[in-house]
Amino acid sequence: MSSYHFDHQPHQEILLSLFKELELLVTTTSANSAQQPAKISPHQLTQLLNKYPKDDDEVFAKDELIQAYRELAGSHGLKPLQKQIISWLRKKPTRTDSGVTPITVLTKPFPCPGKCIFCPNDIRMPKSYLADEPGAQRAERNYFDPYLQTYNRLQALHNIGHNIEKAELIILGGTWSYYPEAYQIWFVKECFRALNEFGQTDSRPEVLAHYEEMNARLKEMQAHQLSPNPEENQQQLQTRQIRGEQLAQSYNQVVSEVYTAPERIGGFDQYQSASWSELIEQQRLNETAKQRSVGLVIETRPDNISEAEVRRIRRLGATKAQIGVQSLQDRVLELNHRGHDVAATRRAFRLLRQAGFKIHAHWMANLYGSSVEQDKADFMQLFADPDFRPDELKIYPCSLIESAELMQYYQAGKWRPYSHDELLEVVSYAVAQTPPYCRLTRVIRDIPSTDIVAGNKKTNFRQIADQHLAKSGIKQQDIRAREIRREQFEAGDAKLDEIVYQTSAGEEHFLQFILPDTNQILAFLRLSLPTEDSYLEELGKSAVIREIHVYGQALGIGKKNSQRPQHLGFGTQLIKKAREIAREHGYQQLAVISAIGTREYYRKKGFTDGDLYQSSQIDPA
Repeated sequence: MSSYHFDHQPHQEILLSLFKELELLVTTTSANSAQQPAKISPHQLTQLLNKYPKDDDEVFAKDELIQAYRELAGSHGLKPLQKQIISWLRKKPTRTDSGVTPITVLTKPFPCPGKCIFCPNDIRMPKSYLADEPGAQRAERNYFDPYLQTYNRLQALHNIGHNIEKAELIILGGTWSYYPEAYQIWFVKECFRALNEFGQTDSRPEVLAHYEEMNARLKEMQAHQLSPNPEENQQQLQTRQIRGEQLAQSYNQVVSEVYTAPERIGGFDQYQSASWSELIEQQRLNETAKQRSVGLVIETRPDNISEAEVRRIRRLGATKAQIGVQSLQDRVLELNHRGHDVAATRRAFRLLRQAGFKIHAHWMANLYGSSVEQDKADFMQLFADPDFRPDELKIYPCSLIESAELMQYYQAGKWRPYSHDELLEVVSYAVAQTPPYCRLTRVIRDIPSTDIVAGNKKTNFRQIADQHLAKSGIKQQDIRAREIRREQFEAGDAKLDEIVYQTSAGEEHFLQFILPDTNQILAFLRLSLPTEDSYLEELGKSAVIREIHVYGQALGIGKKNSQRPQHLGFGTQLIKKAREIAREHGYQQLAVISAIGTREYYRKKGFTDGDLYQSSQIDPA
């Protein structure tokens, strides 16, 4: 599991020649355009890399070049390390175009309260996930261990040239609220420990040794349970395999047998637990660590959200909740055995909003019992009804997976996947109707085509819908479609814009810095003005900053670049405007649902620490 280290010594002379030519390009391109950073086209870079091959005309991999450049910069006649060269060599630059580095980790397979007919039943994975999905494969290779997953993901992104100082931890897998509290605390604590230790200490060998010891203990116990007769053992294994297939609809029972019971016997449950004090210590360290958590996301169901649950996930450091809405039709929810009604979703949204959380909703089209027209009406309600109006959204049209109960409905002719044209109609409508204060994070789930029995197998369906809308002259307005990404701009051209809308918790003010000519978004702030006191005594009737986000390629903490939105003062200006709006509406206190790694930032902006939030008094006008 240790990270690959490229030995540059055998290739040092040719690498030095390559890096010196890159340094020369930085100097000449910068001189030709004093106001813009140095640029190099992909074609130019390819030509340059081909000019300096490794051996036998094999081109150096970009992660090898980045690793070698970091080690050689400042020696052998090279200048000190230049970030511009790293950015040229960076692989998959869009990973950090949104201003933060997403680190996605999965929890272990565990029983789920849901019985949804569309949900896969892969006992190797947490509920609803498939072993062929890239993120799931990474999790399985790391034993679903949070430390290993976080550390190795940081290492992988660092190796290909990304800045990893601002990490958004995204915890997916099953229903978070259904896992034991001690496991939740341990999981988050280990994620923070990986962030805190990265580049300083590496505990991966010790963590791996623990799993190897546990696996050996389990194998020993299982050997004692087998019959001395090899034929009987084979029969037992065959029976277990058949039983596993027959229990495709009883995921919880199989997972309990395969994972939960052995873990109790083998001691995994003792290892995978931690106290609140242990978590708090790792959180304290992360406030000033080099790699900080600037957001923590958990995934759960509406019927698992309560006042007590919101307090707990906030105490863990969460700032955003991914929540499965799926449908706003009670009949459709019932037909799909969702296990809750629309009223539960309304209540969950209200409780999360009152606590300042960002709400990242999942919505599904093509569910059993729905139709193209019903889906379009359902999506319209998602933003027309003040009880909903999520901040972010994933659109997941239903995919047919063989292990899902929906397979029986398909075989009986009760359900069918939408045709290409029907799906395009629904997805295009949804993309076009998403308001400018919401970010469409994903359209179509990234399920390998080999796992889909029938229906759409194209994971680039958003691009198809985008092209369809462009031909119709319809311009998208959601946040992701307007992000500045790596484009250059003049800071003086930015304009502050405000969108006001109502929610079940009060009035929302979406403040955004945009470029007026293109409507591209540079930064935004979500301000909540509640109409009544929060059930969280610490908030009372405070105005609440629910999110501040500055777009553009992620920069290091405190770093500045005159052509990038981050660290140009947009955040400070947005906070000042939020304070003015709160004062005008009669609020005496402004609170913020800060992430652990942003506490230091808000302290510098005049906010003081509370138990779960940071706050600042609003002086009278």
